[in-house]
This record gives sequence, C-alpha cells and structure tokens, in this order.
Amino acid sequence: MKKITLVLVLVFQLANATEKDSLQFKNPFTQFHHFLEDDCDACGCSASGGSMGFASMLNSNFVGIRYFNQQYQSTDGLYSNSLWYKENFNTTQVWARIPVKENVQLSVLFPYHSHNRATATGDQAINGVGDITLLAMYRLYQTHKDSTFLVHTLQMGGGVKMPSGKFNQANSGNVNPSFQVGTGSWDYLLATEYIIRRKQFGLNTLLNYVIKTENQKNYRFGNQLNYAATFFYLNEKDAYSFAPQIGIAGENYESNYQYGIQLNKTSGNALFGKVGFEVGRNAFSFGANVMLPIKQNLTGGNVEANCRWSFNLNYSL
Repeated sequence: MKKITLVLVLVFQLANATEKDSLQFKNPFTQFHHFLEDDCDACGCSASGGSMGFASMLNSNFVGIRYFNQQYQSTDGLYSNSLWYKENFNTTQVWARIPVKENVQLSVLFPYHSHNRATATGDQAINGVGDITLLAMYRLYQTHKDSTFLVHTLQMGGGVKMPSGKFNQANSGNVNPSFQVGTGSWDYLLATEYIIRRKQFGLNTLLNYVIKTENQKNYRFGNQLNYAATFFYLNEKDAYSFAPQIGIAGENYESNYQYGIQLNKTSGNALFGKVGFEVGRNAFSFGANVMLPIKQNLTGGNVEANCRWSFNLNYSL
C-alpha cells in the first residue's frame, strides 16, 4: 500500500508542476488482461487511445511507455468546395498497473500531448500534460485453465479522469472542438471486460462508458461509449512470447454542451479495423498496432478520422 501511495503522490506532483502551458504470476506472459484508457474525447481531445487503448497483452503487472498518433482532417463545411485541413494528435503516455490484492489491479495513466494542425490562417500547435486517469478493475469470475474446455474471465471496474490537462476555451469554438490537451473536467469511467480462450486462441471483448462533467468554463464534452473485440493467438517458447491480434473497435460520442445548451454537430461515431502484435522476452515486451476507419460520422461530416498507429515498451514488475 505504501508503494501505491508513493506512485499516486508522484503523479499528482508531476501534473501540478507542468500546469503552465491482479494477480501476480510467476510468468508475466501467461495472463491476457486488457483495459481501455478512457480519457479520449471525440476526435482527439486529451487523446489517450480510446478504443485504441489496450494495455499489454503479455504483461500482467508492469510499468511502461507508449506513443500513439491519430490523424484527422477537418473542414468548416460552409461550401461544397471548402478546404480540408490536416490535424495530428500525438501522445506519449506513461502507465503502470499495480496489484492491490488478489482480484484487484489499479492502473495509473499519465499522458503528455503534442498536437498540431493546419488552418486558414496558418499552422497551430499545442502541447502539455493531459488528464491523468486512475482505473481499478475487479475480477468477478474466472474458470480454471485445466478444468474446462474453454477458459472464461470476467472483470468489471471504474475510475476517474482528473482535470490535470489544460482546457483552452478559444479552441472549443473551432470545427474540431477537441483540439485540446485536457477537458478541464472531472470525468468518471465504467468498464467491463470479457475474455474467452481455447488453448492458444482467444477473443477479448470490452465495453467502456465515460461520464463527462462540466468544466469551470461551463463547457461539457459529451459522454463517450467505447467498445472493442479482438482475436488473438499466443505463441510461447522458452523465454520468448509472440501474440498477433486482429479485430474491430468502435467509439460513440454524445453532443457537447456549453452553458447548458446542446451544441450542433458535436456528436458522432466511428468504427475501426485494427491489426497488431506484441513480442516479449523475459520481463520486457514490445508491441505495435494500426487502426483504419471502416465507417464514421463525426461532427456532421466536418471531421474525418484517418490512420491511427501506436507502439509501446513495457517492463514486467
């Protein structure tokens, strides 16, 4: 418990300083545990992955670093020939998952954002610490590996996203109001995960809902639903592990509000196809994945999501 308290204190101190601008397993590659990182808002605000946010497939408890990039294009839509402008959302994230007790894990997510976009008046860039997330997952049910044909695991949990990232009200009036490093609000997470496995093959499904609140600028981003389904295959040999994966991921955004008034063209949805892998040796693992849109309707068609990609490096605790 002292270690957990120390980690949380360090996280809060780092956030304030930059405000200016489970189970323990002997083999870290034997447990598949995913969770969604849910401080992502529509089209990249405080982007930390959204449905892209799977944790390590190979490490049960770990500390690691991940970089991911999300690409968009937006237009004001005033005319049929209105220009489209590129937007890039870049996030470097430090995360850790710490076992609290036998069936409970606590995840700490600490993002740093560096976003840029082109506009009619020139290029624009913002950067800074994003919103810190704490997420606790509780394992409700798990079958024993040797006692059944299929192995089932069910987990549920919740968390909070703190307003450690800066919210710029001027950016909220643009075509993409999510060009921010933070929401400026306290938001709350509900998450569930179900895994079914048969020997080396498995399916991971998860569902997550983020409840947004109004920030001090009287702006509230819409609540967000994330879901994903991923097929995976685990190949282990001696100290090496390899886990390719393929699946789909979806995001649904409700409308934003300002001064209690619903804002037009701020809701949307997107469905992505994804493919990736993770490879591990002893306590270290490296992973990468790519997501491409299958179907989308964001902000009334004025924003389009393009490619997303990420890579991560973890060390098993």
